[in-house]
Amino acid sequence: MQVFSNMTTQTRLLIATVLSVAFFIAYDFYFMPKKQLENNASINASNAAPALKEGILDPNDASNLVKAPITKDQKAILAHINTSEFNATIDELGRISSFMLNNAKFVNEDGSHIELISKDPMPLEVRFSDTALNELAFKTPYKIEQIEPKNGGIFEAILTQELGAKSISKHLTFYANGSYDLSVKSNSDFFITPGHRPDVLADGYTVHGVMLRKSDDSLDIIEDGDAKGDETYNNIDLISSADRYYTSLIYDKERKLNVFIQNSKDENTLAFVRSSGELKLKGYIGAKEKKVLTSIEPSLADAVEYGWFTFIARPVFDFLSWLYGYFGNWGWAIIVLTIVIRIILFPLTYKGMVSMNKLKDIAPKMKEIQEKYKGDPAKLNAHMMELYKKSGANPMGGCLPILLQIPIFFAIYRVLLNAIELKGAQWALWINDLAIKDPYFILPILMGVAMYLQQRITPTTFSDPMQQKIMRWLPAIFTLFFITFPAGLTLYWFTNNVCSLLQQIVVNKLFARHKAEEIAAHHKGEK
Repeated sequence: MQVFSNMTTQTRLLIATVLSVAFFIAYDFYFMPKKQLENNASINASNAAPALKEGILDPNDASNLVKAPITKDQKAILAHINTSEFNATIDELGRISSFMLNNAKFVNEDGSHIELISKDPMPLEVRFSDTALNELAFKTPYKIEQIEPKNGGIFEAILTQELGAKSISKHLTFYANGSYDLSVKSNSDFFITPGHRPDVLADGYTVHGVMLRKSDDSLDIIEDGDAKGDETYNNIDLISSADRYYTSLIYDKERKLNVFIQNSKDENTLAFVRSSGELKLKGYIGAKEKKVLTSIEPSLADAVEYGWFTFIARPVFDFLSWLYGYFGNWGWAIIVLTIVIRIILFPLTYKGMVSMNKLKDIAPKMKEIQEKYKGDPAKLNAHMMELYKKSGANPMGGCLPILLQIPIFFAIYRVLLNAIELKGAQWALWINDLAIKDPYFILPILMGVAMYLQQRITPTTFSDPMQQKIMRWLPAIFTLFFITFPAGLTLYWFTNNVCSLLQQIVVNKLFARHKAEEIAAHHKGEK
């Protein structure tokens, strides 16, 4: 505490800034999965769901799980579901074996449509709690009876599998928005899964794995690689296997889902629902677009996960969406959002900037006091506090606006990273996709230039050459930091820096005018 109390305000500001950047990097590096997974990986049932020996299972104990049989054969297709929104297939094991969205923005770099289902277990895959029965089930194809769709459905069918004395049937209805209704009946214990998460974007920016919503509406997120292999959850109403932009989820509003969590062979988290007799649930496969999710069921908005600052991020996204509805352009919506946030924070920012000017003004007196009382910390602090009070300077005034903006920045960071609405969204000129990096790195460079210019006109009291060098290099560090970030996020930070620059120019002029008036009044009083 003694060392910190002797630091100048500028030193504290520097430490706050550096710690913020360090925290940002550490959060990205240590708390986000880094495994790069191949798109459209070959089907491999080594990720198979658990099989349990009948009569031994304790619903609250997953330690009895044994591996299900492994099969590498591509299964025949029973049905094709072709709509304006998506194309899907159901294979002979009663699983949703393929799902591709038709919108032009849901494509790979080569122009091919993204396959959301590329790994086992596939959505609606069933396992039994008897090992022999489980092996038989993977050798016995389902039979399908298609029904004329009703009540808004676009595809309806009953899938049945006869396994000697045992049997299973699935009544499946698909809708145009990618949602479905499912009723499963069996005279044996069984497990069913929403499937392996879509591994389209296994990047280091966002959470990948399984999210569960519990009876108290809290969310439990088990990231890839974090599952212990024996977790059990009861009374769950939402299971979402998700990557950055896409999800395969199932839900039951009556909170009757009993869930087992496992790691797959490649350390991905898998979820299975255990049931006996009959199970009714609803599901969805597709993009995590809030508008689509809430149109299916308002509570599905939880499938879009924002991390620690969700309480800020959700209203920020809602406001951003409202701005988009007004401007019709996500880029301009981001710019206006940034300006609005700066206006809201301006009173606090203004006080901080004025305080920085005052601190610069009294810097010579501060240095005199530090030299005079450097051997007496008590007197040093007392005289410094007296000087602050007399001049009206706040030693923490410059740090507070930065500290306040940290949670807001992280909330916007998660919003702009997770919003699939930005995918394929143009802004202006060379920015044709706000969800990917600036192809020419113009925005990061402009952001760094704006930060450098602001730094040049910001009052400082640095006397340590090392501190000056670090501050001088911060714009370059931030520029490099944002080089690979999505253009939408960089656009926000660039706009934020331009606003800071303009505010600093205004405050400097106001302070200079106020200072000149004080000097004039002082000279007039002397006369």
